[in-house]
Amino acid sequence: MANLRDIRRRIKSVKNTSQITKAMQMVAATKMRRAQQSAIALRPYAGRLDDMAAHIYAHVGKDEVTHPLLQKRDVSGKTAVVVLTSEKGLCGPLNTNLMRDVLKNDDPSRVYVTVGRKGRQVLIRLKKNVIADFELNASPTFTDSKAISRFLLERFEKKEFDAVEIYYNRFINTLSQVPSRHPLVPIGAETLQVAKALGAAEHASNVAPKSEDRAKSDGPYNFEPDTLELLSKLLPYYVHLELYSKILESRASEHSARMVAMKSATDNAKQLVKDLTLEYNKARQASITNEILEISTAAMMMDQ
Repeated sequence: MANLRDIRRRIKSVKNTSQITKAMQMVAATKMRRAQQSAIALRPYAGRLDDMAAHIYAHVGKDEVTHPLLQKRDVSGKTAVVVLTSEKGLCGPLNTNLMRDVLKNDDPSRVYVTVGRKGRQVLIRLKKNVIADFELNASPTFTDSKAISRFLLERFEKKEFDAVEIYYNRFINTLSQVPSRHPLVPIGAETLQVAKALGAAEHASNVAPKSEDRAKSDGPYNFEPDTLELLSKLLPYYVHLELYSKILESRASEHSARMVAMKSATDNAKQLVKDLTLEYNKARQASITNEILEISTAAMMMDQ
């Protein structure tokens, strides 16, 4: 009977756990929808900004460009790595896969800026050079992320490091999040051209432009003020928006991964309850059978 009591207790414990994971799944699903909408809604705007920056840069001669964000420095210099992870766990291998990519490319010339508790814990435990840590709420705004990008731009202009790159989880869909690396500064022609191509593809997938609109977008631009002044105003904003878009992608990936992990945990708990219930019924049936045998044996002994 003690065995039956243990099984009943375990069944009750697993049912309570499944209720918790089910509630967490529903909460993550609600947050996931909001995060996905924010990340996807920003993509056309970011794509248009990429296209604009690439066009302006194309109209400026390379010899004329003196903005520090466009000047490539010594490749052997120090690199600041922004690591975007989640504040909480229970989101499957999302953070583990990202940190594996970060540490795979680690070298002594790298310093780290962490956004998220999980990444900070790993890097501090491994005694890496973490120069700054930022915490964001569940629904970060552009103003929140701008504090991080402003910190990076100030240190970059002071030449405390020579390049900045971001490691984040790129949101593909609910079931797929890909650890990705994105160079943030300096902004080179290749970066702008790639960003322009991605932005054009994203814009085309959302809205099919009319022929006259396409002709306008591909035609010559008239700039006011002049291109150099416009570029100097646009580039910092370009950096701010790039970081913000990666934060939104990371948040959407986090909530999607957590929803999937909690759904898997709930399904596993239900299956475990079924297995334990079957085991309980077998043990109970065996106990009843033993009792019947004992009664039958006792009756036979009394008849003799």
